[in-house]
Amino acid sequence: MQTKDTIRELVDGIAGRLESLRDSLYDFAELPYREFRSSDLLIRELERNGFEVVSGAAGIPTCFYGAFTHGEGGMTAGFLGEYDALDGLSQEAGCTVHRPVRENAPGHGCGHCCLGVGSLGAAIVLKEYLVQTDLPGTVVYYGCPAEEGAGAKQFMARAGLFDRCDFIYTWHPSDKNEVDSAHMNAIMGANFYFTGRSSHAGAAPHLGRSALDAAELMSVGCNYLREHVIPEARIHYAYIDAGGTAPNVVQDRAVVRYEVRAPYVYQVKELYARVVNVAKGAAMMTETQVRDELAMAFTEYLPNISLAPVASRAMRDIGGPVWTDGDQELGHEYLLSFPTETQEEIKRAMRTQYGAGWEESWTHPMDSTVRTFDVSDIRPLAGSTDVGDVGYAVPCVSILVATCARGTVGHTWQFAGQAGSVLGTKGMLAAAKMLALAAVYTFGEPERVRKAKEEVKERNGGAYTCPLPDSVLPPIETY
Repeated sequence: MQTKDTIRELVDGIAGRLESLRDSLYDFAELPYREFRSSDLLIRELERNGFEVVSGAAGIPTCFYGAFTHGEGGMTAGFLGEYDALDGLSQEAGCTVHRPVRENAPGHGCGHCCLGVGSLGAAIVLKEYLVQTDLPGTVVYYGCPAEEGAGAKQFMARAGLFDRCDFIYTWHPSDKNEVDSAHMNAIMGANFYFTGRSSHAGAAPHLGRSALDAAELMSVGCNYLREHVIPEARIHYAYIDAGGTAPNVVQDRAVVRYEVRAPYVYQVKELYARVVNVAKGAAMMTETQVRDELAMAFTEYLPNISLAPVASRAMRDIGGPVWTDGDQELGHEYLLSFPTETQEEIKRAMRTQYGAGWEESWTHPMDSTVRTFDVSDIRPLAGSTDVGDVGYAVPCVSILVATCARGTVGHTWQFAGQAGSVLGTKGMLAAAKMLALAAVYTFGEPERVRKAKEEVKERNGGAYTCPLPDSVLPPIETY
């Protein structure tokens, strides 16, 4: 039997169990750093399969890793799992109209219920493959919380948790099947705490110093700053505390959160310093005080070019998810659930990509094609992920596997509903097979792994450096 057939059979043998785990994570839908039931469920499944688990890793209660070693020597393969949800995206699985399970509750609008379980399946299957073939090696599954929050992987990398691995694979639910060739932005985020002096806004306004005024002036300053940054940069903000609800009281406090993005971490650090100066200027104008508290930062993500062809080969050998006519109809119904403006944008994108045949992609939007990795396809993408920090510590590649209809917008109830449906199940199982097979192939290519490690050293200057200073701890209660 060929290796790919063995991997397929091993995943198919636990498919029901993996689907049950995915359903549980979908129902839990826990926010970043609050994934207690989700992490506990995954830990118990690892232990049930013979993995030794360390919980509370990197100072984060819902962070863990589990390892299994067979024989002596051999390489160490890692898999990344995520399991946090997004606020306000609760949705009944498989339902094509907006129907929250719990109104305004969290939901898996980025498919992390599939991500965490798919990677877990790959780890369990690779462990079983090592035992069956008597191949020496170690498998490590990393439970990574809060990717949608302030992240965990940069803290895990700083703690050296990935150093034991020769290589790491991960995946993300998507509308396509390919090695993720995106160059994703680096990001830094901080809370800015303004402190003023309260007073009666009518009787004694001259005695007050408004922290809210300072926060609003910071927004004005950052709006002007946007004209004088590189085109790829982004500056986002949200009010965390507007200082109260009484307009006749001068607000003596205000908290605003800023996140800045740019293609490379050195650019983000420069931009963040400029935003801090804007905050200081706003405080000076209002005679208030400001304190910035850096809480999160991700290094940019780039695929490891040495390893990417191996992952691409494994994806092609497994093949994309096989969709029935019913699956295609379900995907199409989800596309029709988007607002008209969004539908037209999806159609425009399809026309650009598929030309005259675009209508077939619209009515049959579930993608089963696996595209071959091409280094020339690496392209900038405005989003960010803490997987970038893993790739600056050890060789790392992420793959994309279809769990939703082409054109589905991420961080929506539509993405969540598909992740919890048969579409998510099929994509998740295909991902588990692809990841496990990629690891087996990589075990057999030590020279490629050596080159992959050299690539990492060239990228990080010889050693991983966390974009956050050691004094910044995981912002479990504040971000």
